[in-house]
Amino acid sequence: MIVRERFRLATMSREFTSGRLDVNRFAEAAATLSGEEPLQAYPRLGEELAAPAADSRVRWKAVGTQRDGHADATVPWLHLSASSTVPLVCQRCLTPVDVELKVDRWFRFVADEGTAAVEDEESEEDVLVASRDFNLHALIEDELLMEIPVTPRHEHCPEPVRLSAADPEFDAAEATRPNPFAVLGGLRSDKRK
Repeated sequence: MIVRERFRLATMSREFTSGRLDVNRFAEAAATLSGEEPLQAYPRLGEELAAPAADSRVRWKAVGTQRDGHADATVPWLHLSASSTVPLVCQRCLTPVDVELKVDRWFRFVADEGTAAVEDEESEEDVLVASRDFNLHALIEDELLMEIPVTPRHEHCPEPVRLSAADPEFDAAEATRPNPFAVLGGLRSDKRK
């Protein structure tokens, strides 16, 4: 029974979750986490959608690794890939357009915020702060949000784009209104009489 308990504790220590990820242990173990979740699990991303996307899914994979750093110390890294297809508003025809969002990014982790701020400015990769309860789920959502195009558009809109607007009531009111030049002309002819 004691052997089983030790084995269970050893295997439990190797389990990782996306909501509270021990970044250093994840990288040391060269572990991998992956998932496929409904888009509703990402509420901030859901706020950007043109319409509810009940069948849309977010697929993601995170891989931890250690790389050599300064002073012969290893540094935790994480490779994140994520994708989803979301309905956004086409900025040309104002109808929904499905846009594929893809993330493929490396993150290097450091000990504190000050180091992260300094090194992030000087690095090509993103630099984040390592913690025992890093929220990988929030990082996935942040990265997908940053992939939303500024002006989503259909390659070819399903309906022709109307470049002008017509308002029949405005046109009718405009037709019944007297022409100001005709009114002035009438005043001028009245003065000549």
